Amino acid sequence: MTVIGINGSPRKNWNTATLLTKALEGAASQGADTELVHLYDLSFKGCRSCFACKTIGGPYNGTCAQKDDLSPILKKIVDKADALILGTPIYFGSMTGEMHSFIERLLFAPLVYSLPPRSVFPRKIKTGIIYTMNINEEMCDERGLRTMFKSTEASFRMIFGEAVETFCCYDTYQFPDYSKVVMEYMDPAEKAKRREQMFPNDCRKAFEFGCRIANKSGSI
Repeated sequence: MTVIGINGSPRKNWNTATLLTKALEGAASQGADTELVHLYDLSFKGCRSCFACKTIGGPYNGTCAQKDDLSPILKKIVDKADALILGTPIYFGSMTGEMHSFIERLLFAPLVYSLPPRSVFPRKIKTGIIYTMNINEEMCDERGLRTMFKSTEASFRMIFGEAVETFCCYDTYQFPDYSKVVMEYMDPAEKAKRREQMFPNDCRKAFEFGCRIANKSGSI
């Protein structure tokens, strides 16, 4: 089994990337081959709405025609991936722009505008999505983020035909040194305390999350 992790955070060593790495370690513990891709290392754009992926008899039917740094990643997913684990922080109530652009390119090409809509992705693959955010669980509910989570799950389920699981990490510690930024509405001491007490548990859960996604016989 091949599990590819996609980091949609600009940081390579902070909350999202750490949890994503733990999830991939969990997948590896189940015998999976794993790879981590950092989207912010790549030069690419979202879907250009060229519809080359849907042109009847065209050379790109079912695949994205754009040629940029994302192209080999998309090809590797099509050719090799048995599961994906995506990680993104929440910025302004949504996933990062890079992650959204990646999802556009990944999911739109194999979508067929039939009745009902169908997918020409060559096989079923599992998906896990990790979200990190500096708000607590109650605020997540109040701001309606669950709707976005469920909509994203539905899109992946439609294209890949497999179960999708979402894992959320709340109230994250954002900076190594809060004294260097204007942060009047948060308590740095409480943030540090939560990081020390709760984040190790989140890492354990992320590891278990990766185990479930890489488990061929079990559902997620």
